[in-house]
Parts: sequence; C-alpha cells; structure tokens
Amino acid sequence: MTTGSACVIGATGQIGRAAVRALAAEGWRVRAASRGGGRDESWPASVVSVAVDRDDDAAVAALIGDGCDVVLDCVAYGQAHARQLLGLADRIGSAVVMSTGAVYEDDQGRGFGTQDRPDGAPRYPVPLPESQRTVPPGDGYGSRKVALERELLAAGDRLPTTLLRAGAIHGPHCRTPRELYFVKRALDGRPVRILAYGGRSRFHPVHVDNIAELVRLAAHRPGSRVLNAGDPQAPTVADIATAVDAVLGGVRGELVLIDGEPPHPHIGSTPWSLAHPLVYDMSAAERELGYRPVTDYLESLPTTVAWLADRLAATPDWRTAFPDMAAAYDPMADLFDYAAEDAWLRSGGHAS
Repeated sequence: MTTGSACVIGATGQIGRAAVRALAAEGWRVRAASRGGGRDESWPASVVSVAVDRDDDAAVAALIGDGCDVVLDCVAYGQAHARQLLGLADRIGSAVVMSTGAVYEDDQGRGFGTQDRPDGAPRYPVPLPESQRTVPPGDGYGSRKVALERELLAAGDRLPTTLLRAGAIHGPHCRTPRELYFVKRALDGRPVRILAYGGRSRFHPVHVDNIAELVRLAAHRPGSRVLNAGDPQAPTVADIATAVDAVLGGVRGELVLIDGEPPHPHIGSTPWSLAHPLVYDMSAAERELGYRPVTDYLESLPTTVAWLADRLAATPDWRTAFPDMAAAYDPMADLFDYAAEDAWLRSGGHAS
C-alpha cells in the first residue's frame, strides 16, 4: 500500500501510542503531537515528536504545516475542535477522529449515564449498528462527541473523515483501566468477585491495537463515515474476572452472582456492569475497510495485566497510580470497598 505523511494529535495517549507505532511500521512519515512532546519507547527513530496544545489553533496549524495526507485526532472533543480541523481542510488529505459508544441512545431515549432512570437502563439492539440513534448535541461527554461528529460529517466533501466509535478500550497505558478492578483484587488475595446482573454484563471491549488497525485501514481508504470500533468478541464480566485470575494465577476468586442490580454502589458494580448488553456490530468496518482484528481480548490480556501489576508494584496506592480512574469512579462507587463487600457477605445477602 502507498503511504505518505501522517500527523497524530494526542500521540502519547493510549490510542496514540499504538496508532503511531502501526503507521510508522507501515512506512508512514509520522509527526507525533502531544502536550508534552514526549515519545513512546516502541516508536522508531523516524517518528518526529512535537509539543502541541490541542486547543491552540496556531500550534495545530503549525503541526499540519504545508500539509499532510492523514490526520489522526485522538483527543478531539466538541464542535470547536471540529471547526479547527475544518479550517485546515485544504492542507489535510483525510482525517480519522476518535469518537465513542457513549453517543448512542436506545429507542426510548436512554443512553450512557441513564442507568437509574425510572423506566430502566438503556436497552440497545444486539448487535448495535452505527445507524442507531444518538443523543442530542449538548454539554455532556457523549453529547459533545455527537456535536463533533455532526460538524465533521456535514463537511465530508471538504475533509473526508472516518469517525471511530470505540467501545471499552483496553491495553497498556490506559488512564482508566477497567481491568484494574479484577487485577487488584487478585493481587490483594480477595477470595470473591461479586458481580451484579448475574455476571452476564457485556460491554464490548476494543484493544488499542485493533483501534490502530482501523486507523491504518482508514488512512488508506478515506471517506466520510462512522464506524464502530470493537474486538472480535464481547466477553461477559464473569468471563473477564475468570480470565484475569487465570493470567495472574494464585488466588482464583469465587464468583458471587447477584440477580439484578447492585444492592449498593460499592457492591457488585464493576466498570463493565450494564443491565443489558452493549455489543457492537462490526460488519460496516469489515465491509468498508476490510477490517480484521489483529488481536482479541484473551490473547491481549496478559500484556495488559502485566502492565497494571507493574504500575501497582511501583505505586501501591491505586488512586495515585491511576488518578483518572479514581476521579471517574470515586467517591460515587469505591471500586475496592472490601469492608462493604465483607459486611454484605456476612449478612447472607448474596443470591448465588
């Protein structure tokens, strides 16, 4: 395949690291931009690292310079970032922009963050296609991503843009690693894994290397489109708990399954816990890009677990090791409230 020049914005984030590596390995001339101008040790010397403030229009314009064949924007968020890219459209061949599954809502208008609505949690089609309705533009996370998407898609004739709606991202360098929930329990020797909804929750994961593969393919096939980004399988949360224990060995936690919702925010609620499955339809990516995943959840898990274990060994306080994870889940639902779990178990409250 013919390659050219690529600019990656947010290059030292989890997705950016993998995408820069994949593009450079194929022969793209990559300018890797991040706020600190750092680089990943796995990148070849040919990758040029640049310090860029994503919100500084002049800095982004300087990154693009006289032009580049493809821009990957890992951190675009909202209408302003879309307009910034469109203002440079005459110097960009095509773009790939990260979006999120948080844009989706079900046919009753329920989406992410509406688990506690009186009419119940969102219930999406299985599998979930890109044609599913989305939340209206607004100030929330998913709503701002929708505003970003719509602005870019409306200008597809000026800047062909592939928008990737990522699932539950996993792999090394994640700032909010869901696998921490089970890795820390295994390392702490916890004997149980309490899971709401019978352990059947499915929140479609996507490994960063699979996202990087979608980016690579989209760079070769520019277009104005929205595509889901997911792994080949969507394991249940019970499957994930068992798999993490198997990777670490040692303690094998007993699965304590609760039929229905968590009895308390600190008990049985994991970063994957959904009342109804969220499983992506990946047929559009297969059809339009020829996408074939380069890894799957179980195959990639040992590397993720090893990275998490090393971080915890170096910084035992998980809130210090993963401050974004702590901000996302505490104090609303302490991920490791073992005292609350033990008290609930002593009360005989578990269902099975």
